[in-house]
Amino acid sequence: MWWIRRDLRLRDNQALQASLTAGEKVIPVFILDPVLLSSAAASEKRTAFLFEGLRSLDEALRWRGSKLVVRQGEALEQLTTLIKESKASRIYAERDYSPYARRRDRAVRANLPLELVDGLTIHPPEMILKADGSPYTVFTPFKRRWLLLPGPGPESVLPAPGLIPTPAGIETLPIPDRPLLPDSVPFQAGEEEAGRRLEAFVQGGRAAQITQYTDQRDRMDLAGTSGLSPYLRFGMLSARQAVVAALQARSATQDTRDGEGAETWLSELIWREFYMTILFHFPWVLRRSFRSVYDNIAWRNDEAQFKAWGMGQTGYPVVDAAMRQLVQSGWMHNRARMIVASFLVKELLIDWRWGERLFMQHLLDGDPAANNGGWQWTAGTGTDAAPYFRIFNPVLQSKKFDPQGDTIRRWLPELAQVPDKYLHEPWKMPGDIQAEAGCLIGRDYPQPIVDHALARLGTMAAYALARDRATNGAKEYDE
Repeated sequence: MWWIRRDLRLRDNQALQASLTAGEKVIPVFILDPVLLSSAAASEKRTAFLFEGLRSLDEALRWRGSKLVVRQGEALEQLTTLIKESKASRIYAERDYSPYARRRDRAVRANLPLELVDGLTIHPPEMILKADGSPYTVFTPFKRRWLLLPGPGPESVLPAPGLIPTPAGIETLPIPDRPLLPDSVPFQAGEEEAGRRLEAFVQGGRAAQITQYTDQRDRMDLAGTSGLSPYLRFGMLSARQAVVAALQARSATQDTRDGEGAETWLSELIWREFYMTILFHFPWVLRRSFRSVYDNIAWRNDEAQFKAWGMGQTGYPVVDAAMRQLVQSGWMHNRARMIVASFLVKELLIDWRWGERLFMQHLLDGDPAANNGGWQWTAGTGTDAAPYFRIFNPVLQSKKFDPQGDTIRRWLPELAQVPDKYLHEPWKMPGDIQAEAGCLIGRDYPQPIVDHALARLGTMAAYALARDRATNGAKEYDE
């Protein structure tokens, strides 16, 4: 039995390959887990993306003489039933590192012949350790160690099987047709689309998009990123495929500057593995600050301001455009994620966990490890954290990373006619220009809900107080 979880692909699937090697016939199984589908962190768009990906996978399986067997319920119960029905001798699945996944898999392994296979990361969390056997908690030495280990080559990428023999007569539920992925989501689910996007990103020699990645990845108004995060999230693309593509792109150029883009993208892929490793070794980061001294921050937690932030009604265009993009499309540019997170935590002094949860409720690529790591980084509470006194100025960030205001005008139509001079700070428009632009501040678009300079002082004081209150014995996991 091939138990599919976060590996919705046929190419370079180590769990599938292990299943084919072990038996004459293979049963591809996906279990609709109510714990995951109905959790507080569940996202309707992400669920719809998953279901679309399952339909794509089922179609690919049927072309190979197989089919996807879908069941619904608690994993141990459903797998036990399937083993009785099919007489399957073993279950193969790709390892996952979230606390819930590990508890679930321990329960299954205690009762059924489950074999867990690597593939979610290039190097499993237990492999990248310091000399004393402890895990790295700072990215740069983690990356150095990661790069010293043998890397994957093109020959290691497993081809999709031509035939997947599956026994007949095993009942399956239909893949749910609700929720549907709305047209506002700019991602088509499936392994085929993932491969097309990867090829478009890395192919083309010196003209390839990846060569411009270092220069363009922070520009919110440009298509400067790979757009592969939702596919990596569900394993429609393997980590190995992505890393091999990055290494090949780096080696394909003789120009150091051209190769820098591939180097930077590879580093981002290593960040993904770093945060998974942190979650594996320190699962409590999903509940509290990695740096315990910041567990004592006196959050303001104004619910009205949190609602305004979530609806894109803060009065700061770059923040509002990003939040509306998230709610409508299920995706947000990484630079924008940092800006809106900094605004919530360090301008409004709202607990980072509120923002982390809202992101999970909307993001197609919502992953517990990466989402938690990113929020704690911005909040200054996590590994490699931005210093507590580093507070993004939303106006300066907007001018630098959306200089012509293209992102703002796209997601905030009420500001479409505002002159460039005032687009990043519309509250500074004189009344006659507001009337001419058809945007009266306070009526058509809100006044800023907070003063940046004053908020910065308040946040620094709150963080300093938390540090002062921390006991001398408070432990910070740092190098």
